Amino acid sequence: MTRNIIGSILALIGAAAAVWSPFRVWYDGRHGRDYRVQDLFNGITETKPELIVSILLPFAFAALVTLIGLVLRSRLLVALSGVIVLGFTVLWMVRLGQEAGTLTVGGDGGGLGDGVACAVGGGLLLLVAAAVMSGRIRREPPETEPHTAPRLDGPPTHPGDQSPPGRA
Repeated sequence: MTRNIIGSILALIGAAAAVWSPFRVWYDGRHGRDYRVQDLFNGITETKPELIVSILLPFAFAALVTLIGLVLRSRLLVALSGVIVLGFTVLWMVRLGQEAGTLTVGGDGGGLGDGVACAVGGGLLLLVAAAVMSGRIRREPPETEPHTAPRLDGPPTHPGDQSPPGRA
């Protein structure tokens, strides 16, 4: 019970960090919400997207998967949401590295910003939450004895049973 509560709190913090990350600076002063999801597959462009088609979309989806996982107490769903967040963050880093030629960290207003750190931290926190959670408790049904009532249409069910009256 305690493991599920701690895991749930960690998962909620991780999901919140992932959803918050696009509103922070990702690279060279550009926020994460300024990158389209389509850019992750076709190459980074300077096009500013609507918020709903920005990189926020996969992170919001991961947060939804996290909430469903917490309601169902599914470690697998919580871990999947962590993989989604980390996967899209790494994909963005690879695409940006291809576009820019190199990635830098920090510096004078340039380089990877704290939005990337929030996304990576949120994804890792989701994976840790899935590891901490104990998941559902599976209870096996109690073993029942087979039905041993005498049958009238055939031989006795156990060798020690008496035959029905009227049979020789």
